[in-house]
Amino acid sequence: MDRQKQFDDKFDLGFPLLSDPDREVAGAFGVKRLGRLPSKRATFVIDTERRVAKAIRSETDMTTHADQALEALRNLRSS
Repeated sequence: MDRQKQFDDKFDLGFPLLSDPDREVAGAFGVKRLGRLPSKRATFVIDTERRVAKAIRSETDMTTHADQALEALRNLRSS
């Protein structure tokens, strides 16, 4: 949770970030791996109605996550 807070403080995002140390949410969203392996890399943009507006899955390309998430946020803002 400290890393998410530092990131939010640095970039003043204006929306909450999720920390999932027990990987319960990862399991619910289908990105949890078995055992102690890290969860699959995924970014979910969730709208104000608590619906998934965009799911981005890429194991290797973090730029894809950032670009597509920003596009989804802009689309939500203009809707």
